[in-house]
Amino acid sequence: MVLPCALFLAFSVAGCDRGSQLPESAGYGPDPQLPEPAPSWIPTLKVAEAIGWREGDGPKPAAGMEVVAFGSDLAHPRWLYELPNGDILVAESDAPPKPEGTSGGIRGWVQGLFMKRAGSRTESADRITLLRDSDGDGVAETKSAFLDKLNSPFGMALIGDRLYVANADAIISFPYEQGATRVTAPGEKLADLPAGRNHHWTKSLLASLDGSKLYLGVGSNSNVGENGMEEEERRAAVLEIDVASGASRVFASGLRNPVGIDWNPVNGELWVSVNERDEIGDDLVPDYMTSVKDGAFYGWPYSYYGQHVDERIEPQKPELVARAIKPDYALGSHTASLGFTFVDGTAFGERFQNGAIIGQHGSWNRSRPVGYRVIFVPFANGRPAGPPEELLTGFLDADGKAQGRPVGVMVDRRGGLLVADDVGNTVWRVSSGSPTPAGNEVN
Repeated sequence: MVLPCALFLAFSVAGCDRGSQLPESAGYGPDPQLPEPAPSWIPTLKVAEAIGWREGDGPKPAAGMEVVAFGSDLAHPRWLYELPNGDILVAESDAPPKPEGTSGGIRGWVQGLFMKRAGSRTESADRITLLRDSDGDGVAETKSAFLDKLNSPFGMALIGDRLYVANADAIISFPYEQGATRVTAPGEKLADLPAGRNHHWTKSLLASLDGSKLYLGVGSNSNVGENGMEEEERRAAVLEIDVASGASRVFASGLRNPVGIDWNPVNGELWVSVNERDEIGDDLVPDYMTSVKDGAFYGWPYSYYGQHVDERIEPQKPELVARAIKPDYALGSHTASLGFTFVDGTAFGERFQNGAIIGQHGSWNRSRPVGYRVIFVPFANGRPAGPPEELLTGFLDADGKAQGRPVGVMVDRRGGLLVADDVGNTVWRVSSGSPTPAGNEVN
């Protein structure tokens, strides 16, 4: 094991020999600063070791807000969905096993060790758990296994009396009766999904307003196509799936890893949060949120943030780059902005209405950790209209270790912000009885 150990040391040292040349705020907003890329074969690996929360500890809410544990003792909770009666579904999952020969060799092995240190690569519970807060006090009294024996479940959507679940390899539907705490009926496959290597395995899910279509975020099978573009078919894309037939098509492409997905409540546009590429420096490439247009191309892997060409890709495709659309709003480089939701209504506070909330899981490919928080971006007339504000922080302790990492975010019908924390194994609930002062802006 001399070679792997030497490489492990090289990767560790690599996390210390580069640094950001820009303030963190430069990577946010409609026009982020984009320095010259600095590619390297050995990437910066700076991972916050996952340790979980100490007894009685938790994240810190913005001024005027409070946070409680809505549900705890979960197994890697990643995504959230609210049923019509207010029950909350939590997808407890992690990546499925990779097929033989697709682990990425020694390089992939080393990166896997770092991901495990960060709290990923756990055994997947393959379960959806139901949390019920019957008395409305902001803490769930009931926790039950709603669906199990799934395959790395993530996105969920209820249409009529069928609950659709996006596994890593297929969309499965189950019968649902309001008030049920467990589903025992077998599922029915609606559509197969891109699987295999599953470099990005999560599959987010959103129903159209009329219930006829499902929209699915599917991440790439690589950083920048290094596994061959034949592995990227129907990946790095938002897919549209017909609920009646199961037929699917690529709705929009060039989105490296679209995770959070929601409808803009002002203009009805489809929006996603996207994790961008790695290994070209601390300040590249900013993750982003953007409206998604039917048939549009957003650059990956040939260009980033519009038409900035990524020289690592061969052969180049200038005809695609010429079509690449610039995203609407940057969310900082390497923040791993996974969770995304619009605030539809005033229950969470009038000043948050129509804005976006983003769960930033936290960086690994940056010399100084960023993310590890939940932020709010105000919107006006359906467009981003200001700098981000922190809603929930404190996920890193004083030693830079991860007590928690936020993923899915959702505003429930009672006006609380729910946050899935996959290291703290908790769903947190942030609430505010009235409009609050602005949180801390990124600086």
